[in-house]
Amino acid sequence: MSGIDDERGTRWVLHVDMDAFFASVEQLTRPTLRGRPVLVGGVGGRGVVAGASYEARRFGAHSAMPMHQARRMVGSGAVVVPPRGSIYRVVSVRVFSMIREAIPVIEMLSFDEAFGEPVHLAGATRAEVVEFAEEIRARIATLGLSASIGAGSGKQIAKIASGMAKPDGVTAIAPGGERDFLRPLSVRKLWGIGPVAGDRLHRLGIETIGELADLSTMEVSSVLGSTIGPALHRLANGIDDRLVAERSSAKQISAESTFADDVTSMDQLLLAIDRAAASAHRRLLDDGRGARTVVLKLKRSDMSILTRSATTATATTDVAALTAAARRLALDPVDIGAIRLVGVGYSGLTSDEQFLLFTPGEDSVEVATTDTSESDPADEVTPEPQSANSSAQGVQTASGRTRDDSGQITWATGTDVRHPDFGHGWVQGSGHGVVSVRFETRVTGPGPARTFRSDTPDLEAADPLDSLVWSVDPPVS
Repeated sequence: MSGIDDERGTRWVLHVDMDAFFASVEQLTRPTLRGRPVLVGGVGGRGVVAGASYEARRFGAHSAMPMHQARRMVGSGAVVVPPRGSIYRVVSVRVFSMIREAIPVIEMLSFDEAFGEPVHLAGATRAEVVEFAEEIRARIATLGLSASIGAGSGKQIAKIASGMAKPDGVTAIAPGGERDFLRPLSVRKLWGIGPVAGDRLHRLGIETIGELADLSTMEVSSVLGSTIGPALHRLANGIDDRLVAERSSAKQISAESTFADDVTSMDQLLLAIDRAAASAHRRLLDDGRGARTVVLKLKRSDMSILTRSATTATATTDVAALTAAARRLALDPVDIGAIRLVGVGYSGLTSDEQFLLFTPGEDSVEVATTDTSESDPADEVTPEPQSANSSAQGVQTASGRTRDDSGQITWATGTDVRHPDFGHGWVQGSGHGVVSVRFETRVTGPGPARTFRSDTPDLEAADPLDSLVWSVDPPVS
């Protein structure tokens, strides 16, 4: 080989990103869904897409989009299923346990993506790195899933490159080519450039990473703050020496946004809470644990901070319940003053989720007020929202069954069930006293559909993990 493939890099960072992970796991364990436009998320009024298969993405659907909008875009062929956090967690563990066999130290970002810096690739050529990445992808493919991998001299380059490799590919940026690779890209591609900072740069006519890189350090500091400004300037110039290191489990998962115009009404505040709760919920699903405590953070225009929390006895990932709890903590801006920042956080994280909803009688509310001095402008650089939502309609309870207004039993769509004669299946639909079940697992291929009376005693809720048919799991890393 010759040219850029022969250029050796002193450091190679890989970013492994599973392709359409949530939807792909649904298609893996429910073979009837393979090749179909699958939307993972809630179907209620506030339902948001948590994941979309590539078949759905061809219609323009994507994660963080309101579910009703995604369904309109995809049309009658759309298949909507609720998230199954427990199964995503188990599949993630198996995937990244395989990766650890080749890359002992990886930095998990979420269920479906991680950084790695293979020591043996130090000094390797681009061609050698691509070959190694393809070996990783081949390992993942043995599970029936696909991944895209980006490689470069640092985390920033690797992450952007993996996005360009999607779906199911590898992109490696040759050493010395970082600046040329970054220059034409939107400045919003950089970590740390959120809506506020992006709008600020837009007003200054700075649209690309190259234009940001051309500024002086002093100019960047005046626009983005003395802390994050220089760091972003280095990234824009292709300089990224951040280490790849194992991450400890988060104690709290949160999302917050600073607004260009202060929030001054209760309606505005509730809308902001909904968005923050949905964004934090996406990260909660990625983490794989349920939350017992909801925390609402409000920063007023005088820079003082109010925090309020609600705690229950059981953990949940139900976004409708989590959002409702956050809404109940709201304080009217008319009473407390204008609000410049709204955040929602989830803590008390545990894997022992019981899918029980918050009720007012269970909430223990604690209120605390903290005054802070004015923050650095960097505080206003917020991450891109990665909101995801589901609804109470899409939450699988312990029994999987509820009663409608007429007293008839209904099954939540997507509920995993078991029948003594037909084995494991999942609910495709329910109503008018009947339930339709598709009996299939990862190993069966597309299975038969059967219709039963909703109250049949032979049908019972099952563990979603049974659809994987994995008899031996690797050790949890």
